[in-house]
Amino acid sequence: MEEYSVIGKRLPMIDGKIMATGEAQYVGDLTLPKMLYGKILRSPYPHARIVHIDINKAKKLLGVKAIITGKDTLGIKYGISPELADEYPLAMDKVRYIGDEVAAVAAIDEDIAEEALDLIDVEYELLPAVFDPEEAMKKGAPNIHDHAKNNIGVMTEMNIGDIDKGFGESYYIRDDRFINQTVTHCSIEPHAALANFDSSGKLTIWSSTQSPYIINEGLATTLALPKSKIRVIKPHVGGAFGGKIEFFAIDFCASLLSQKAGRPVKIIYTREEVFNTTHGRHSVIMELKTGVKKDGNLMALKAQFIADGGAYNGNNGVFITFLNGFFLTLPYRVNNMEYKGYRVYTNKPVCGSFRGYGALSPRFAVESQLDIIANEIGMDPVDLRLKNAIQVDEKLPNNFKITSCGFDKCIQKSCEDISWKKRGSKLEGGRGVGIAGGSYIAGGLFYPTKSSAAFIKLHNDGAITLLTGASEIGQGADTILCQIAAEELGLKIDDVRIQSADTEITPVDPGTFWTTFLAGNAVKLAAADVKKQLLDLASERLEANVEDLEIRDKKVYVKGCPEIGLSIAEIVSASIQSHEGNPILGKGYYSLDLVPPNLATGEGNLSVAYNFGSTIAELGVDLETGKVKVDKVISAIDCGKAINPMAVEGQIEGCIASGLGYALWENLYRTEGQTLNPSFLEYKIPTSLDMPRTKTIIVESIDPNGPFGAKEAGQISHVSIAPAIANAVYNAVGVRIKELPITPEKILKMLDK
Repeated sequence: MEEYSVIGKRLPMIDGKIMATGEAQYVGDLTLPKMLYGKILRSPYPHARIVHIDINKAKKLLGVKAIITGKDTLGIKYGISPELADEYPLAMDKVRYIGDEVAAVAAIDEDIAEEALDLIDVEYELLPAVFDPEEAMKKGAPNIHDHAKNNIGVMTEMNIGDIDKGFGESYYIRDDRFINQTVTHCSIEPHAALANFDSSGKLTIWSSTQSPYIINEGLATTLALPKSKIRVIKPHVGGAFGGKIEFFAIDFCASLLSQKAGRPVKIIYTREEVFNTTHGRHSVIMELKTGVKKDGNLMALKAQFIADGGAYNGNNGVFITFLNGFFLTLPYRVNNMEYKGYRVYTNKPVCGSFRGYGALSPRFAVESQLDIIANEIGMDPVDLRLKNAIQVDEKLPNNFKITSCGFDKCIQKSCEDISWKKRGSKLEGGRGVGIAGGSYIAGGLFYPTKSSAAFIKLHNDGAITLLTGASEIGQGADTILCQIAAEELGLKIDDVRIQSADTEITPVDPGTFWTTFLAGNAVKLAAADVKKQLLDLASERLEANVEDLEIRDKKVYVKGCPEIGLSIAEIVSASIQSHEGNPILGKGYYSLDLVPPNLATGEGNLSVAYNFGSTIAELGVDLETGKVKVDKVISAIDCGKAINPMAVEGQIEGCIASGLGYALWENLYRTEGQTLNPSFLEYKIPTSLDMPRTKTIIVESIDPNGPFGAKEAGQISHVSIAPAIANAVYNAVGVRIKELPITPEKILKMLDK
């Protein structure tokens, strides 16, 4: 195996120290001269027509500097595309959920802004509302959007192989219905934006975002401004998990208020606003019919998924129907598949992307049903999974191209660690163990762009500055990209400076989408460009062939003779002082070489690379209270080459913590569209005291397309932990919970039956 000097090393995050000491600046820490504070007025009703808005009293309040309503906007809808755009940044005619944005105020302090909201008088005409997606699809249900018949926002069908033949050849056929709940991201930092329209007409906005270029596009659309006149800067971000990918009303309102007031405006959402108005995970109703042969070979899978999308499409909420279908079979081989997916409008808050977007719902359903089937046909659930596990270079019926795969190794290694064959199904006293598999894309076609670019500037002292549009949100992206650049150039990570996520000075990047794979490849290419220039210059001065030179420790030297060489600093200085005056600048550009898959059939390659993993959960269930205590989680992950094993472990532990809450406790309880638990106190996210013992097993299947063979590590364990826990609960007490979260009440109810 090739030996690396930086890649594969357990290095701390490069910004860890400034975050630990409190030096890191978040949007909430930023201030500008004459800055105002903004607040947003929201609808108290789930569905109503706006008859009239009177702002006269609020305008007269001392300290109020600007007020905007829908009439002050250009009336332009935003969304993933003009055809699917269905939301105004401020409501124009109707409100469609409790929390819908109606007006916004900028004042000299937050208290005055809040008081001004109370003085705005809105006259509503109440309309009938619908809150259940299945009810919303019925004839005669309240119509939320005129363009959506039966409130179906998006519908897709996928058909692969011959489903009737597959069921006809099956030994055992199983029908089940599963449901996952709506959850929210629970980032410690709430959404925030600070906007400043200067006198030249240029807008600068500091946004708590994980995709600055999406904010740039959203503002350009809704404000009708050239993108070049909008600078989006991402400062430090206190967590996101998919919840800060999209363009939100907070960015628009801060910007338009700044334009109206002629002063900077900062808006920070309250925790209640985050719970009520940002885009959590879709609740999905899943009906599965699966057929297998007696030996466990999967023959056919038929599914219908109904996703509760809430009141609008959002920037990328519509993808849920397609991704649920694409992820339905992964990581298993199923030759015959039929899928129908619906995203339905309801009068509830909008749903969007969440960590493992599109994969968690189908994995919970499929992995749970696989265990049921294994039990019914008398087969070990591990053997059933290994029997159908995808292999590298295997041609799949939907034309996914698997260029690297360590899925079976993940299962085997995690089972060996827990001694599955000796004790997997033989625990007693309310104790159980469960397994689940999963897969996710490492570099796929997805909104907003399929490409990433990077620039590298070489300094006179031999250090470099890396410019990338990739977004660091606490996951360690900056560190990984610096490791890639350092390895390619023979530098230490301390020799790399990084500037990221500023639309005016850093190149294009989609944001937090497969950063290691997409941005990592771009950075590696930019570093290779710099390396070539250095070697070319050094070969002239050393009178040696380029192929005989190498770079290491900030020095270019003849291979095997480190004493014959030049420091990078000497080469850079000589280049700058030469007749050409070349400062040595490198650039790299990586684009996903993919043809978009057929959304109607499900055929076509979804990603350049796929990662795989398995999760085993060991737990105990109190038979008197129904309480579940997860004691140990083993997560084996095929992430390709682990650029930084410590960072991989950190990602997995984060996945386990988040997945634990999703499986057992978290749920946005809503009645008639009103959120009943919009706070950390009532929502019940897991704490450090709830964390089980964890073990991460890294399986490195080197991918030919990834930078140094890397894929990704931020999603896969999150995808598989909930079904692993569900299967372990069944193993412990013999009851199958098919609706998340798995609460004590549900367990006791099933035990009573």
